[in-house]
Amino acid sequence: MQWTDELVKWINLYTKDLYMWALHKTSDKMLAEDLVQDTFLAAAESLHKFDRKSQPKTWLMGILKNKIADYYKKTIHQASQKYVSIDFLEGFFDGSEHWRKESKPRNWEGESENLLDNPLFNHEIEVCLQKLPEQFRACIKLKFLEEKKSKDICQDLAISATNYWQLLHRAKLHLRSCIENNWFKKQ
Repeated sequence: MQWTDELVKWINLYTKDLYMWALHKTSDKMLAEDLVQDTFLAAAESLHKFDRKSQPKTWLMGILKNKIADYYKKTIHQASQKYVSIDFLEGFFDGSEHWRKESKPRNWEGESENLLDNPLFNHEIEVCLQKLPEQFRACIKLKFLEEKKSKDICQDLAISATNYWQLLHRAKLHLRSCIENNWFKKQ
């Protein structure tokens, strides 16, 4: 069948590009592989809908982007409050929701170089990002690494603006704590 041969050709031509995109968006090798596989399965099921008004790679990338968005939506909704440790958050704030003196963010002084130019610091940030719960990591990556607008992030993740800002705030607290404990206190 011509379509089947064509799909095999697309798999050979575009798997690497799709995988690299999925890995960039998720930072998880196994998840990226699964998403690419799901993309090709979805493409096989809907080949009859491909109208050739776009390039095959563009069509496949569109499917992959939807798979990635669906993954993040599912993850956010499944884990909405699951990973949030109340004890962890209470460690930052007192009963009147003010910063505890010992937890108040302080300047990261003593660094003469730009930290983001330091490969060891960047590695530590990546380690800390991987330690974040998935919904926190998604908010941080979309906001700060991909520089998406908040409205678009809410739409991509199918969450309310209030939920998004709460997740982002908690993610930043976790990330800051991890960086301080694993970089600044060890330096």
